[in-house]
Amino acid sequence: MGKMTNTAFDAVLTTLLDSPRLTGLTVKSGRILTTVQQLKQDGTGYVSQLWDVTDTPVQLTYGDDSVSAVEQAEDGQVFFLSSRAGTANDPDAPSEAGAKLWVLPPAGEPRVVAQRTWGFTGLKVANTKLVVTMQWHSGATTHDEHEELAATRNDAKVTGVLYSTFPTRYWDHDLPAGRTVLGIAPIPKPGQLPEFIRINLPPGRLLNWHLDTAATFALVTMSQHRGNTPDEVETQVIYRVDFMTGQAIELLASTPQHEYSAGAISPDSMRAVVSISTPWREGTNLAVTAGLMELPSGQVQPLWSQLDRWVWPDWLTNAHLVAACDDQGAGAIYVGHRDEHLPTRLTAPVDTWQAHDALDAARVYDAVTTDTDANTDDEATVYAIASGIAASPQLVRFSFSPAAPVATDPVVVDTAVDALDSPGRLDTLSTTAQDGTTVRSWLRLPDGDGPFPLLVMVHGGPWGSWNAWTYRWNSDPFVAAGYAVLLPDPAISTGYGQHMIERGNQQLGGTPFTDLLALIDAAEARQDIDATKTALAGGSYGGYMANWVAGHTGDRFRCIVTHASLWDTIAMGQTTDNAVWDRAMAPQSQYSPHLHAGEIAVPMLVIHGDKDYRVPIGQAQQLWHALHTVTPPIADDDGNTAHRYLYFPDEGHWILSRGNAEAWYRVFCNFLDVHVHGASEQLPSQLG
Repeated sequence: MGKMTNTAFDAVLTTLLDSPRLTGLTVKSGRILTTVQQLKQDGTGYVSQLWDVTDTPVQLTYGDDSVSAVEQAEDGQVFFLSSRAGTANDPDAPSEAGAKLWVLPPAGEPRVVAQRTWGFTGLKVANTKLVVTMQWHSGATTHDEHEELAATRNDAKVTGVLYSTFPTRYWDHDLPAGRTVLGIAPIPKPGQLPEFIRINLPPGRLLNWHLDTAATFALVTMSQHRGNTPDEVETQVIYRVDFMTGQAIELLASTPQHEYSAGAISPDSMRAVVSISTPWREGTNLAVTAGLMELPSGQVQPLWSQLDRWVWPDWLTNAHLVAACDDQGAGAIYVGHRDEHLPTRLTAPVDTWQAHDALDAARVYDAVTTDTDANTDDEATVYAIASGIAASPQLVRFSFSPAAPVATDPVVVDTAVDALDSPGRLDTLSTTAQDGTTVRSWLRLPDGDGPFPLLVMVHGGPWGSWNAWTYRWNSDPFVAAGYAVLLPDPAISTGYGQHMIERGNQQLGGTPFTDLLALIDAAEARQDIDATKTALAGGSYGGYMANWVAGHTGDRFRCIVTHASLWDTIAMGQTTDNAVWDRAMAPQSQYSPHLHAGEIAVPMLVIHGDKDYRVPIGQAQQLWHALHTVTPPIADDDGNTAHRYLYFPDEGHWILSRGNAEAWYRVFCNFLDVHVHGASEQLPSQLG
C-alpha cells in the first residue's frame, strides 16, 4: 500500500494486520472450540473460522464467510450461523437469505440445516433444543406468510423502514424491518431438519437473552418506549418467556434511578445474574453493580457488594460464580459464593504502578468460559482469552476448587494462533493529579536509550482502560517507527474503583484533562523522552479529549489526531444512537470542544467513518468546517492547510477492513512524521 521508508514499521504493521486473531471460545465436556479471525483469500478482509483446539489444533471450517454463534450439543454436534452457500451452486437459497443455520457432525463436513429469508440472528443450544432469534415480517402469522411477504419486499427492492420508537440505528447499522422473535426446535438427528416453533417476544427491541439449561424458558431484556420523558424513551425491562405457553411475564423494569439487564441463569434455574446500573446524567455518575434475581419471583439482592469493580458474573456451580474485570491497568478474575460480600481473586496480581521485570505479565481476561459440573464444588475449570498492552491474545486455563479458590497462574492452551512479538519494552509511570489522586499510565518505549519523541494515545469510553491488546489503535507500529507511546488512564477510567469514575463523569473536559496533562508532564520529564516532540491522539471519547486538548494547549503538541470524535456535544447528544447521553452532556455544554475552535494552533488529522452512528459523521463535518472557517490558518510547505481529513465512506466507529486499516495506520504515522520530524508527506497510493 504505497512505499514507506520505515522498514520496521512496515514489518510490524503487516504482521499485525495479517496474523490470525483469536476471537471466540466455547467449551463443553472438555472439547475446546475457538473462532479465529483470518485473512480472506483475496487479502482484503477478514473471516472467522472454527477451530478445535482440544488437542492438536484443527481447522473445522473454510471459505470466505464467517461463522458465528457457535454452540456445542451434548451429542457432539456443533451448530453455528453463517451466510456461506450450502453448496458450490445453491439456486434454491432464498433471496437475501442472511445467515443460515449449520451443523458440523462429530464426523463429516458442515451442512446447512435451516435457512429462511432474512436469515437467523442468534443461536443457543441447551438440553436437546435449538433456540434461535430471527427477524419476522410484521404482517406475517405463519412461516409461509413471512417468506412470501419478505420475498415481496426483497424483490421490489424496498429498503425503507418505518419506525415508531427510538433509536432507529445502532453503532454501525440501521435497525432492520420486521420484529425479532424466538424459534425453538428439537436438535435434529443426522439427516433431519429442524422445525422451529415461533415464540413472540414482548414489544420493543431485544437487547439480550439467556437460556435456562433445560431450555424451558428464556430471560430477555427488552428496550421499550414507555412514555415521552427522557427516562421512558428507552426503558429496559426483563421478562421471563415460557417456551411451553409462550407467555412473557414481566419480572423487573428499570426506574429513573436504576437500569436492569438480565444475565446468566444458574444451572438449577433458581436464580439469574442481573446487571444494575445507575444512569449517567447531571449530578449522577455511571455505576455498575451485580445482583442476583430469585426466580420466578423477580426479587433482586446485591451480589459481592464489597467488590469495588464493575463485573458481569457467570455461574460456575449452583452456588459459585466467576467474573472478570478491569483492575489497575490490567485485569483480574474473581470467584465467589453467591452469598459472599467479597469474592476471592483467582488471578495473581501484578503491580502495574512501579517499573519491574514482570510488568509484561499483566493481563486482562475476556470470554471467560466455564466447563464445570454444576452440582459439585470440588473442582472447576475456567477458560479465558488473556491479553496485555504488549501481549496478543492467548487461550488460558485455570483449575481450582470453587469452595476454596486461591490465586494461581493460568496454563496456556495451545491454539492455532501464535503470540506476536511486540517491539520495544514496556514501562509504567504514575504521578499526583491536581486533587491529590495518584494516577497512572503505561509507557511503551522503543529499543535504545532515546530520547524518543512521544505519542500520547487517549482511550475511549470514557469508561475504559488501557489494559488489553487491540488490533485497532495498537501501539506496536508506532513503537516500531521510533515513538514512545504513553497510554494514560485518567479520571473516568475503569478498574480503579468507583471513585475514579466520579472524579470526572460530571466534567468531561475537567479532571480527565488535568489528569492527562499531569501524566504527560511526568513522561516528558524523563531522560529518555524528547519533550519538544510530543503529539497526541484519541478515538471516540479519546477523540473528544483530543479536540478539547487542541483548543486548550496552544502549540504544546506538534500535532493532534482525532478519530470518531465528539466536537459539538449538544449536537452529539441529539444525534447519537442512544437517548440518555443528551441528558448527561447538555448540562456540561461548557466542555464542548467546538466552543474553542478559535484557539486551535496545531495541525489536526480528522478521521471518521460515514457509518458511525455512535458518534455521527456530522461531528467530523462540523470540525472540518471549523478548521477552515474559525481556526486561525495553519499552512503546510505548499501553502495549503496543514490539516487533513481521512474519510471512510463504508466504515463505522471502527476501521475494520484490511485495506482501510492499513491506510489508517499509514496516514496516521506519516502525519506524525511530517509534524514531529519534518518528514515529507508520503501517502498510500491506494488513496488516489
